[in-house]
Amino acid sequence: MAATKKQSNKFRQFAALIISLILLVSLAAGCGSQTSKETSKEKVLNFSWAKDVGPLNPHLYSPNELFAQAMVYEPLVQYTGDGKIIPWLAESWTVSPDGKEYIFKLRKDVKFSDGTVFNAAAVKKNFDAVLANGKRHDWLAFVRQIKETQVIDDSTFKLVLKDAYYPVLQDLALIRPIRFLAPSQFPDSGNTAEGIKQPVGTGPWMLSEYKQGEMAVFVRNPHYWGTKPNVDKLVVKIIPDSESRVVAFEKGELNLIYGKGNISIDAFKQLQASGKYETKLSGPLATRALAVNSNKGATKELKVRQAIQHAVNKEAFIKGVLFGTEHKADTLLAANFPYCNLGLQPYEYSEAKAKSLLAEAGWQEVPGREFREKDGQVLEVEFCFPSTDAIQKSLAEVLQGDLKKIGMKVKLTAEEPGAIFQRQKDGNFNLISNDTWGAPSDPHSLVGSMREPAHADYQAQLGLPMKAEIDRKASAVLVSTDEAKRQELYREILTTLHEQAVYLPLSYLTNIAVYSKNITGVTFMGSQYEIPFDKMELQ
Repeated sequence: MAATKKQSNKFRQFAALIISLILLVSLAAGCGSQTSKETSKEKVLNFSWAKDVGPLNPHLYSPNELFAQAMVYEPLVQYTGDGKIIPWLAESWTVSPDGKEYIFKLRKDVKFSDGTVFNAAAVKKNFDAVLANGKRHDWLAFVRQIKETQVIDDSTFKLVLKDAYYPVLQDLALIRPIRFLAPSQFPDSGNTAEGIKQPVGTGPWMLSEYKQGEMAVFVRNPHYWGTKPNVDKLVVKIIPDSESRVVAFEKGELNLIYGKGNISIDAFKQLQASGKYETKLSGPLATRALAVNSNKGATKELKVRQAIQHAVNKEAFIKGVLFGTEHKADTLLAANFPYCNLGLQPYEYSEAKAKSLLAEAGWQEVPGREFREKDGQVLEVEFCFPSTDAIQKSLAEVLQGDLKKIGMKVKLTAEEPGAIFQRQKDGNFNLISNDTWGAPSDPHSLVGSMREPAHADYQAQLGLPMKAEIDRKASAVLVSTDEAKRQELYREILTTLHEQAVYLPLSYLTNIAVYSKNITGVTFMGSQYEIPFDKMELQ
């Protein structure tokens, strides 16, 4: 009887233990379910880009991607879509009567995403880091104009210039190189040209995960002083091929495509026509153009460059490739840009005129031969373009076809963006993709960069007999305090470049957006390189 009682007690204890375990498992399952529900509520925006975002050094260029730098780092002033400069990290500013001193009053409620304070000392440290690597930034005349940087107090920063450089505020609104890294993330040497520790800025986003060549994940900056992003996380998936990007979008692996060249316009139109998605198109933002090298091969000859201008059927390109989404560009910069309404005479589309110019230059048709020749040499030019840009691929075929009609052979060279960038620097091209920057950079940054060998603009102009005079006028226009004189200098520079045919403007660029119907707040910025992810919302 006693044994039976002991067994009964043991059984009850065992049963109680089993019940407890069941309750614990049930409770854990319930908690897991709740966690899953909470996780499922996380708002994630899936986006794709053709290239890796890079190390996100605010003071350097390629391989850093502009849109990603703009997410993390902010400027003292911001450029708006309607052409205005507004306060940003600087609440206000004053300019001395001679135009050489700028005093900025900084916001007092700003922190970097690591929680450290943004102040005048941080501003000075970043300016000085850019100045220490000044040669790399020679394309930007503003950097060369900086004489001194001063901390007046924690919230007051002073900038002293050598001359009265008129586009100071426009250049401060650029995505790079004058944006602000947390001093805590500077390398021990203080030289950001050598690299940075982590990409920590004051912007609405911060990098949380990064797999080079695969993806970059951005989350909201908890210390952001402004309106925080509406989504919790932005995943940038690296997909180099535009067709693969469309497939991923249609599978639901992406819910946003944004920016020129990320997909073909044909694909954009098909997605639009399906009715399954939302689509948007921006207004004109910059110029789709090619630089024509006056210092290499056949394009050294003015009449050959002029013949190219007359031979390309821009209207057919816009209709057939761009499906009418952009407008024909007759001049390098649109007339609505400052100082650019010059009434320049467009190059009309005319095969006959193009052939006549080539004949005058000595390039003759040879019976039984497909292309023109001179002194036993075939008339051939090379067009270099980025392999990751879907529209450039289509443009290459159009260009090749149009120039073949006038007896000119075109070698097509598609390369990774880094290789194209190197060609722009060393002048190894006849024709190369060279879109303008758009607002707020044009025309002053374009004109300023013409003097620097690191740009296709300089290389394309190098063979011009008046190159030194163009550079002299470019230097003068940027520091002119006389508005009438400034207008006249721009007229002379832009007219000369137009007549010398060292640029082939094709169309005025627009940005595209395709997105799922549960996304709202998709807009376009004044700059073609910024994407306002922080304004987008998932319903």
